[in-house]
Amino acid sequence: MAEYRKLGKKTKLRKALLRNQATQLIYKGKIVTTLARAKEVQKIVEPMIALAAKEKDNFEEVTVKAKVARKDKDGKRVKEVVDGKKVTVYDEVDKKIKKDLPSRLHARRQMLKVLYPVVEVPTKGAGRKKNTKEVDLVAKMFDEYGKKYAGRNGGYTRIVKIGQRKGDAAMLVVLELV
Repeated sequence: MAEYRKLGKKTKLRKALLRNQATQLIYKGKIVTTLARAKEVQKIVEPMIALAAKEKDNFEEVTVKAKVARKDKDGKRVKEVVDGKKVTVYDEVDKKIKKDLPSRLHARRQMLKVLYPVVEVPTKGAGRKKNTKEVDLVAKMFDEYGKKYAGRNGGYTRIVKIGQRKGDAAMLVVLELV
């Protein structure tokens, strides 16, 4: 007996499908898919959430000095003339950053192996690159889901059957985070 479902797909397609569905489940909180696919995605997502819950507080805060461009009232960079050239003016500020300890860094890399990058596009400027922003799903895993599921031992996802698909009568389910 196989350790996993092959889902009628070749290896690369199956892995891409499962990674995509795992990414969307983490990003949106729930997805609609077939029962077989949901069970496979569940096997991927549950250990990642357990890892996030385990490593949620495993970091240290460090204060660093950073150069930040000075801006005027319109939000544009302030420039001054030096030796006949326009040069941007920078200010030094203290910034607090989270520095991962080795075990959390390893957990972050394990999650990045599975999760695809997600880019949020605003509905107003759809099709434009200007206002898009990349969502940090790994940070969401540690900050949101790690804290939410810290006191829970497994069972982070739920499968709810919603009926059969009209075309091929495959059982459709909603896979959601509890």
